[in-house]
Amino acid sequence: MVKIPENYTPSLGLYETQKAIGLIKNVFLVKICAALHLKRVTAPLFVDPSTGLNDDLNGVERPVEFDIPAVGGNAQVVHSLAKWKRLALHDYGFYVGNGLVADMNAIRRDEELDNLHSIYVDQWDWEKVIDRDTRNMAYLEDTVRRIVSAICGTLDELKWQFSGLSTELCRDVYFITAQELEDRYPDLTPKQRENVIVREHRTVFIEQIGGVLKSGKPHDGRAPDYDDWSMNGDLLFWHEPLGMALEISSMGIRVDENSLAAQLKIAGCEARAELPFHKMLLNGELPLTIGGGIGQSRLCMLLLGKVHIGEVQASLWDEETRRVCAEKGVILL
Repeated sequence: MVKIPENYTPSLGLYETQKAIGLIKNVFLVKICAALHLKRVTAPLFVDPSTGLNDDLNGVERPVEFDIPAVGGNAQVVHSLAKWKRLALHDYGFYVGNGLVADMNAIRRDEELDNLHSIYVDQWDWEKVIDRDTRNMAYLEDTVRRIVSAICGTLDELKWQFSGLSTELCRDVYFITAQELEDRYPDLTPKQRENVIVREHRTVFIEQIGGVLKSGKPHDGRAPDYDDWSMNGDLLFWHEPLGMALEISSMGIRVDENSLAAQLKIAGCEARAELPFHKMLLNGELPLTIGGGIGQSRLCMLLLGKVHIGEVQASLWDEETRRVCAEKGVILL
């Protein structure tokens, strides 16, 4: 359900918003490539479902699938490039310490629409080759700090060109595990916990998401075949216009052959071990990696102080969303 705060007035008009979006996407791409040693590559919009390359998200979302007569088979629009990127690092010959980033566009038709969610997903999908010595939480946390620095640096340049913006971000990252967060606020839902901790610390990375907590439930769903649930997390910033935590990135050190086998068993997905991508991983044929996605529209919302994702991306919306936004003077692209 969409909610527009009372007395909300955008800092930038429609024309300036478009200029600012272009600046954000250009500046941030340069900064993230420099921070993480990434090279931009071309990525697919759809993949062959028989390869096991599509991201299964929480395992219940239905991919958009269509037939291709000329190929004699079907294709699926990607949910994300979580697995494809790792295979690409192998195929393109990337070496330890370097990685790739791609503009990912996806359709998630089962997404529930609200201020932050659309059926259209755009993000910077990145992946980087690591080795056994850097496959640890210290390396993950250093990477998170580098991403936060790139985001805050982008905001600095944005505010230099658009002086009317009042967005303020905290550069210091507060790290907490999902279990520590549940222990601290056992009577709250996961989203309520996120809001409380991010309101206090402004920039937060919640670690170890996917496994079952002491309550018997995970903090949030994660597919079992890309992130290692013991070394992953979500990056959230406090979004003042909406008065809530805003997730900008989901990322982590990726599964190796041991964690993949264990997580497939926990999730009851052992059959995936027979798919080509999973076979390569279980056989140790793919590089060890770290990676994630950084939401492009989410980042634009955050930096520009927007209250609805439709203010920074073109998508389709239900009648109620269009009505509420129209009444509050919020222009949907």
